[in-house]
Amino acid sequence: MDAARRRVLQSLGGGFGALALAGLLEHSGLLHPAMAADARPGGNALAPRHGHFPARAKAVIQLCQNGGPSQMDLFDHKPELSKRNGQPHPEQVEVFQLGNKNVLLGTPFRFAKHGQCGMELSELIPHLAKVADDLCLIRSMFTENNNHPFALNMLQTGKTFNGRPAMGSWIGYALGTENQDLPCYIVLRDPAGYNTSGKMVWSSGWLPAVYQGTEFSATGSPVLHLNPARAVSPDAQARARRFLQELNAQHRDQHPGESELEARIQNFELAARMQLTATEVLDLKTETESTRKLYGLDNPATAGYGARCLMARRLVESGVRFVQVFPPLDPSFQPWDNHSNLKNDLRKICGHVDQPSAALIIDLKQRGLLDDVIVMWTGEFGRLPITEGADGRDHNRHAFSTLMAGGGFKAGHIHGATDEFGYKSVENRVSVPDLHATILNQLGIDHKKLTFTHNGRPERLTDPDVTGARVVQELVS
Repeated sequence: MDAARRRVLQSLGGGFGALALAGLLEHSGLLHPAMAADARPGGNALAPRHGHFPARAKAVIQLCQNGGPSQMDLFDHKPELSKRNGQPHPEQVEVFQLGNKNVLLGTPFRFAKHGQCGMELSELIPHLAKVADDLCLIRSMFTENNNHPFALNMLQTGKTFNGRPAMGSWIGYALGTENQDLPCYIVLRDPAGYNTSGKMVWSSGWLPAVYQGTEFSATGSPVLHLNPARAVSPDAQARARRFLQELNAQHRDQHPGESELEARIQNFELAARMQLTATEVLDLKTETESTRKLYGLDNPATAGYGARCLMARRLVESGVRFVQVFPPLDPSFQPWDNHSNLKNDLRKICGHVDQPSAALIIDLKQRGLLDDVIVMWTGEFGRLPITEGADGRDHNRHAFSTLMAGGGFKAGHIHGATDEFGYKSVENRVSVPDLHATILNQLGIDHKKLTFTHNGRPERLTDPDVTGARVVQELVS
């Protein structure tokens, strides 16, 4: 018995010791993380790379709808909810804020079936309704937290806490970028400001900093501080770059294993190449009048978001791997957060994003790009079927709807279902890590094999040992 106990303790001690040693070696630069060979110091971290198997898609555009779009008012028609409007909910639902009455609140909006698939959608999204046969509607999403920052972390990084790499960073780390003159991960936000959590939702975490999201501006100069404040001749710029490269190379040789230094060097070199490319790619004046009208650039209500969606198309067309588009800061910095005044505020935000969102899908399809590009339209959670105050809905982590299009996701497909009131996902449920695993799968990446050694532990976006993440084969063709 004593011998068996000693063997167990020896095994445990060796395991913890090995983990600690790996962390120390990594921190000292003597053990590199499990990166692709050309992402190591001295290599090209943005070089295009193949996944684990042949890919169906090569890029992702994420239309992030911060605030929690109301599924029962947009995508998930619940006749029973409207029929029993004003009656108590038969069970006690989980609420986030004070003011909830546990009284059922039917939708004030009409629903109708659209497309050959018969997808039932709200009157608030007439343009998305016209592309119903290109959409994969997941009605059975659920997440882990009812608070915006934590739920956004979950949506972007696979975990609710801060400090982890965003999905776009993981994809850039795995696949690099097809355009060496542009970053692998680009962020397009409302020029008026930031949505919830600001820059944290496109952080590269402990992945090399070269994979973090790069903000491009939808107005004025596309990249801040990209060009010199005073005119400098091309020869002078070239000499300065060569001298800086020599100094950086010397410093890198003296400090091996510093990924942030390597990322800084590569970012400087990328910035030099971007001076011409970024301006050309994002010059919307070269688009036809019909394309500009398709995205709503002729309408003040849709022009801002439409410009960002059109820029997203131009970026993936130019070889960028992951583009993230954030919504307008109207009616608030969390524009889908309808705790009150739902009828007016929901109509307002739909008026901003519906036409440009549909235009992106139409435009990609017309150009033969939709097969290669995944479009993801989603918030961080949904809303409750009960009333908060007189005319609002509280947060709901137990059910929300997500739209996917392109990249091999089934077109004209409706997946999963919620209960009769839209409170909980009950049929063919899809977790956020499940969706991450499925997106990676379409990009040719095995989510269980995409790892990065951090503090001696092989980290993953989906962490299937903890989350039970799986590729949802029913979503893809």
